[in-house]
Amino acid sequence: MARRGTKAPLPDDFEEHILDIDVGDEIKSSFLEYAYSVIYSRALPDARDGLKPVQRRILYTMSDMGLRPERGHVKSARVVGEVMGKLHPHGDGAIYDALVRMAQSWSMRLPMVDGHGNFGSPDDSPAAMRYTECRMAPAAVAMTASLDEDTVDFKPNYDSRETEPGVLPSTIPNLLVNGATGIAVGMATNIPPHNLVEVVQALKHLIGHPKASVDDLMRFIPGPDLPTGGKIVGLDGVRDGYASGRGTFKMRATARIESVTPRKKGIVITELPYGVGTERIIERIKVLVQSKKLLGISDIKDLTDRANGVRLVVEVKNGFVPEALLEQLYKQTPLEESFGINAVALVDGQPRTMGLKEMLEVFLAHRFDVVRRRTTFRRGKAADRLHLVAGLMIAILDIDEVIQLIRSSDNSAMAKERLIDVFDLSDIQATYILDMPLRRLTRFSTLELEKEKSELESQIEALDA
Repeated sequence: MARRGTKAPLPDDFEEHILDIDVGDEIKSSFLEYAYSVIYSRALPDARDGLKPVQRRILYTMSDMGLRPERGHVKSARVVGEVMGKLHPHGDGAIYDALVRMAQSWSMRLPMVDGHGNFGSPDDSPAAMRYTECRMAPAAVAMTASLDEDTVDFKPNYDSRETEPGVLPSTIPNLLVNGATGIAVGMATNIPPHNLVEVVQALKHLIGHPKASVDDLMRFIPGPDLPTGGKIVGLDGVRDGYASGRGTFKMRATARIESVTPRKKGIVITELPYGVGTERIIERIKVLVQSKKLLGISDIKDLTDRANGVRLVVEVKNGFVPEALLEQLYKQTPLEESFGINAVALVDGQPRTMGLKEMLEVFLAHRFDVVRRRTTFRRGKAADRLHLVAGLMIAILDIDEVIQLIRSSDNSAMAKERLIDVFDLSDIQATYILDMPLRRLTRFSTLELEKEKSELESQIEALDA
């Protein structure tokens, strides 16, 4: 071992190779690789299932672990560990943040994770993953349904020891229902959440009317449906966003004037703009009152709780008009916020800005592909079973002869050959009969097999249709 401050001796056969590289070229190629990784592996959702890679890996892992809604919750740390060890070789913090967001009803219109414990609030961060528990929400079950029926392609994970789905079958149009937010390199995405029933109605209309315009679809989806409530002021920006993939609309808190004491009026806020917490509003109002930019407020109370939801009471001084003060609050505080639609998602592996119709069409094409593949898989399974049933029926009719033939054979290979020759069975049918315990062979009746055969035939006919 070399002493500190001295160089270790080089081996005799060591050859020095110094490669001259232009710094500009190296930075360019390295930055391109980094940008590519951020765009495709982190920040942008796939337009088909509306999920970023980390979200997809969480749902797939939870499905693989069998954490269904009817089963008990497990530690969030267990899920994060499985995801990190098998599929997502990044920090546990990033995985847990994504899992938490999928459990928050104020972040997602349709939460994918059923959380147990402190999953935070619009203002507060959640408890550490060792304290919280989780399982799949019903929506997550719909996202992962039919994964085992060859509905999507699987790809190797980071070390090629496991496989993971490139996309989920996704019965839910998740990109529109839950929206998406992400900042990549040179591009970003910001899609607002929508109402599931409205999106499904628009999809049904689009199947029957492929040439439907944006205005036709807006009869079913008049605008975003934000999980925190509030109002959308003006639909021009929404329409621009639906037509081109880019637009801006204003979100406004829901407030009403009430008598908070026998002598005082107050402004009671019950719904907030998407992504705004009560503490942010209180902080802003305090700053404005202290700097004398907002007059007429005597007190502000946060009466928000889990049972009754948001309740923010702004007490108005006597002599001030509450309606005028409310207008000032909308102008100067986050009680009114803008939402910039920037609908960017991955389509066929390429980032693309899409309007409402394009997003619906990409989802429909994905669902048609999933249903076609699932039908082919189920038809194959039914046809395989029908083939075995046909062989069983032949064996049951001559059960004594089959038993005698097997007993008189020297080994299983010879028994199989004789079964194939005598009863005109296929290799698979003969193997199935030989592998079956004798007690099961005697239990089958011709009537049962006839019934199963006719059921399988009608099932295959339906699947072919």
